[in-house]
Amino acid sequence: MTAPTAPPASTTVPSPDGSGRSPLPGSPELLRSVFRRHAAGVAVITAQSGGRPAGFTATSLNSVSADPPMLSFTIGTGASSWPAVRDSDHLGVHILGEHQQDLAGLFARSGADRFGPGTDWAPGPHGVPLLDGVLAWLVCRVVARVPAGAHRVIIAEAVAGDPAGEGRPLLYHQGRFNALRD
Repeated sequence: MTAPTAPPASTTVPSPDGSGRSPLPGSPELLRSVFRRHAAGVAVITAQSGGRPAGFTATSLNSVSADPPMLSFTIGTGASSWPAVRDSDHLGVHILGEHQQDLAGLFARSGADRFGPGTDWAPGPHGVPLLDGVLAWLVCRVVARVPAGAHRVIIAEAVAGDPAGEGRPLLYHQGRFNALRD
């Protein structure tokens, strides 16, 4: 018995939505369009580099393994926070609540003073900057930085944390921060 093969690129295949449209070729635009329809949780990743805190908003956070407790996220190598993530052995991962849209926007904005007077934070285990008022946080030890195009997939193991924050999660969908609806 042979395995089924994919149809040639010129063949029209049925559309899962029943529209009869032909599939679009793979491209950056297609990937962005598809993932705009994917709601993702919002996290802020923090690191300490050269005695200064750094951080960025991430929607690429994923659980990798429960045992050992590992997660992953991606970061562009052109991001202002990349040098801190590249050079740090430990990182902070913060799950944001729906009340933290402004914080998510601050950490997403290029050139912003992310750890300025309006950001409540303190050094945590391993000197990792920890944000106040989040739903949950972890301090993680970096175990791998895997090249992926102009990005790196960071794989890290949780070494400490607190899941006891109150509230509901902040989501990112259709290019905006959103609250979870019942």
